[in-house]
Amino acid sequence: MEDKDALSAFAALAQETRLGIVRMLVVAGKDGLAAGDIAERAGVSASNVSFHLKELDRAGLIVSERASRSIIYTANYTALGALVQFLMRDCCAGHPEICAPALDASACCIPSATTMGVSS
Repeated sequence: MEDKDALSAFAALAQETRLGIVRMLVVAGKDGLAAGDIAERAGVSASNVSFHLKELDRAGLIVSERASRSIIYTANYTALGALVQFLMRDCCAGHPEICAPALDASACCIPSATTMGVSS
């Protein structure tokens, strides 16, 4: 991930509703959520959630797919993982014990390829 991509992602996440939407979509997993469900759960109007979804999509943090008359949004786990890697890239300075707690905490949360519907 390049600096400009990380800055775009951080800018998108630096807003309470958008951060909440990304966390909501991470929990929803590969099935994702329709825009109306996201709006309801976030407690915002449809037009407001549309604005936030556009910003998250522009930053590459979410993916959308049409399913009949709905648009289903899912977290872009590849982009979110790249963002975490960007943060951790220069970590430790040769002292892995510094980063170990963060890596241990995130290891249980990383979806496997099979749980994300990705085949090898």
